[in-house]
Amino acid sequence: MGAIVAKGPGKLKFSKDGLIPAIAQDARSGQVLMMAYMNREALRQTVETGFAHYYSRSRGRLWKKGEESGHVQRVGEVRVDCDGDALLLQVNQQTAACHLGYRSCFFRRVKRDLSSSAPVMEQVFRPEAVYGPSSHILDTVYRTILERKKRRPPGSYVASLFQQGEEQILRKIAEEASEVLLSVKGGRRQAIVHEVVDLWFHTMVLLGAYGITLDQLWGEFQARVGKRKKEYTKRRARRRKRN
Repeated sequence: MGAIVAKGPGKLKFSKDGLIPAIAQDARSGQVLMMAYMNREALRQTVETGFAHYYSRSRGRLWKKGEESGHVQRVGEVRVDCDGDALLLQVNQQTAACHLGYRSCFFRRVKRDLSSSAPVMEQVFRPEAVYGPSSHILDTVYRTILERKKRRPPGSYVASLFQQGEEQILRKIAEEASEVLLSVKGGRRQAIVHEVVDLWFHTMVLLGAYGITLDQLWGEFQARVGKRKKEYTKRRARRRKRN
């Protein structure tokens, strides 16, 4: 990772408890993902390993982000604010930053209730386009696909697809897409579930062949949420023109 960037004199200012707030920001989109605390050891391990480490006040110990969920944060740069009492981590977030499964912990917003005379802000729970816990299993499957691509273990179906090449992968996608259509025509709900999973799986193999990450897909979904049909059509036309 890059070195800590700080402008101006002085040292980092840790609290009496030896902690400093650290904000994690998506390095590509600029989205604020989460806020946690670091002590000196957490910061040292973050800089040395390139993976975000924090200090849990509730558990009283150091922890690596994603140590249980697999949703690690690769840190590109650590910045320090002008007063030296807060950190900004620019990270590549794997899947979700929030422990509830959302991309960002900041999935709620504060809204003033204009119909009320109360001068307070009202908190409304309105999740944005974020990634729920169900994306975790997709992430697990995709990591397995990449592992099979790299190691090519004997007897592995995925390894055999990579071995046969792109044409075979595309053939399987076309085959599974046809199975989806047939299951829908037959009105068999469980069959639809089964065939869609097959289609998704083989599509993920194709993504693995091209080194396209699931985060890239999530980002594309995020960009489309809330877009009107007219905006989406223009965006799609521009993309086709570039291609």
